Amino acid sequence: MSVSSLSRSPQGNLPKAIALHANPSVNYAEKVEETLALLKQAVSQFSPVTQASSLGAEDVVITHLINHHALNIPVFVLETGALHRETLALLERTQAHSVGAVNVFRPSTEKVIAFVKTHGQNAMYESLELRKACCQVRKLEPLAEALKGQRAWVTGLRREQSSNRAEVPLIDRSDEATKGQIKLNPLANWTWGDVWQYIAVNKVDYNPLHDQFFPSIGCAPCTRAISLGEEFRAGRWWWEDEAAKECGLHAQK
Repeated sequence: MSVSSLSRSPQGNLPKAIALHANPSVNYAEKVEETLALLKQAVSQFSPVTQASSLGAEDVVITHLINHHALNIPVFVLETGALHRETLALLERTQAHSVGAVNVFRPSTEKVIAFVKTHGQNAMYESLELRKACCQVRKLEPLAEALKGQRAWVTGLRREQSSNRAEVPLIDRSDEATKGQIKLNPLANWTWGDVWQYIAVNKVDYNPLHDQFFPSIGCAPCTRAISLGEEFRAGRWWWEDEAAKECGLHAQK
């Protein structure tokens, strides 16, 4: 599905997210080249390598680059069992149109049932410990399965996203000694405007929740739209302290 079929801005010219956010940096073209160079380096030096996609705006940009340049980087998605229907629909479209593999990893059904039976469907709102325990079952354990045998993985982390990510490097070797894996962050230097410029120019399919003011999209119970002036990740785990807002996939040491 092209951007032309997505919800429109009040002006009727462009989808809302593109109309609001597509505003590239002066060195946008250089950033695209830097990103492509790192993805090619990933294939030549860090294989086997895979892309972790949440199907958010950053990740669909990376997947498009991988497909467009026929790079040998399979994609994986963590289907937590609690994703928005819009995200699940985008997952189906991505699998249908991707040149390379789009693998889906799900949590243990037995563990999810046991967690809900013990703590309830809304346990994540009761304490930080229970929310992280839910993330452990639904995200971190499937992530470990997805990364088995991989030397490196590609993420959509950007420095602009939050204070916790302000020093994200292009090549993160912090887990290489303990886990044997390198994390590659090819969009680390991109702005939100750069991301949407790429989506607009290349007509990249994206999650329509972005048109409803969801800049960061995770599980449905833990994600809301944000208001004007709120921080980029304010809609994620909004009931928690800002310093706690990570699920563990990208925890900083």
